[in-house]
Amino acid sequence: MLSAHALELAQTLVRMNTVSQNSNLELIHFVRDTLAKLGVASRLTFNADRTKANLFATLGEGKPAGIILSGHTDTVPWTGQNWSMDPLSALVRDGKLYGRGSADMKAFIAIAVAHAEGFLNSKAPFAVHFAFSYDEEVGCFGVKELIADLRDAGTKPLACIVGEPTLMVPAIAHKGVYRYKCCVRGKEAHSSLTPHSVNAIEMAARVVGRVRDMAEGFEQHEARFEGFDVPFSTASVGQFHGGIADNVVPRDAEFRYEFRDLPTANAAQMQAEVLAYAKSLEPAMKKVAPESGFAFETICEIPSFLGSKDDAVTRLAQQLSGETGTTLVAFGTEAGLFKQAGIPTVVCGPGSIQQAHQPDEFVSLEQLARCEAFMQGLAAVESLD
Repeated sequence: MLSAHALELAQTLVRMNTVSQNSNLELIHFVRDTLAKLGVASRLTFNADRTKANLFATLGEGKPAGIILSGHTDTVPWTGQNWSMDPLSALVRDGKLYGRGSADMKAFIAIAVAHAEGFLNSKAPFAVHFAFSYDEEVGCFGVKELIADLRDAGTKPLACIVGEPTLMVPAIAHKGVYRYKCCVRGKEAHSSLTPHSVNAIEMAARVVGRVRDMAEGFEQHEARFEGFDVPFSTASVGQFHGGIADNVVPRDAEFRYEFRDLPTANAAQMQAEVLAYAKSLEPAMKKVAPESGFAFETICEIPSFLGSKDDAVTRLAQQLSGETGTTLVAFGTEAGLFKQAGIPTVVCGPGSIQQAHQPDEFVSLEQLARCEAFMQGLAAVESLD
C-alpha cells in the first residue's frame, strides 16, 4: 500500500507548474531543501539565464559507486485540452492521482525523494544518486548539462534507472528523436513573372518530398526491430509555413521534420541525405538569385537507447519490480544520453505513457505502491551479483 508521505510528496510536486516554458526552480529548491534537512548537499547546474536548474545529489557519500535515479522535472502544457479538473489540482479519486506530470514523471521523483532517508541508512554497497533535470520535454537539454557536470566532477555512476512510465516493466530500448527546421530563401516576383523568381515553397516541397521518400524507404526496406509498435525508423514533416499571397511567388518558406530512428539505424546519415539533396537544388536556384538557398537548424537530437536484458541494472530492475520480462518503448527518454556517457541504463517507472500528455493525466495508486516497493527494495539490496 502506498504510504501517505509518498502520496503527499507526489501531490506537492504535481501542484507546481513546471511546464517547459516556465521555470522549474520551485520544484528544484523544494527537493534541495528537503534533502538539506537530512544533511544531503545538492549540486545544481543552471541554464544560461539561471531560470532553470538540474539537481544532482548523492545519498551514501563515500561508497565506491552509485546508482542514478533519473527524472525530468518539466511537463508539457495543457492549453486547448479538455480537462475535467484543474491540471494542477493533484486530485486523488478512484484509486488514481490526477494532474499534469502525475504519470510523466513527477510521481517517480516524489517517491524517490520520499525514500531519501532509507537510502542514507542503506547497507547497500552503492550510493544512490538523484538526477533531476530540466527541459526534457523540449529536447533533453538539461540532462546534457548534468551529464557534462558529472564528467567534470569525476563522478562515475555504476548504473542509471530512468523512471519514465513503463508500468514498472523494465524497458531496454527506445527509438531516437531528431528534429530539424529548414528555412528556404527564394526570390519573390509577381506570379506572372515566375521565370524571374525562385519559388521558396516549391523548393521546400521538393525536400519535403525527399523526406517522405525516405520514410517509405524505411518502411519497405529497413530490417525490422521486433518489439516496437512500429518496427522500423520513421520520418515525417510536422509544420510548413510560406507565402504571403496567391499572386506573389513566395520568397520564404519554412518547415520542420523529424526522424525517429531504430537503435540499429543511423540518424546522422538520415540528416546528411536531406542536406545533400537540398544542396543539389541550390545551383539552379542561385543561377536566378545568388542569395537563395537552404538553411537548416537543429531543434533537438535525442539519441536512441539500446540496453540489454543481461545488464546488471536490468536484472536489478526486474528483481525490484517483480517483473521477469522486459519491454521496448516507443517514446524518447534521457536513457540514450546516459548510455552514451558510458553508464549502463534501464527505463522503469510507474504509470503508462498512454496517460502522459493527455487530458486528465493520471497514475494509479497501485502503480505508485509498486514504485514505492521498488525504492524500498533498492535500499535493501546487499549485492548486485
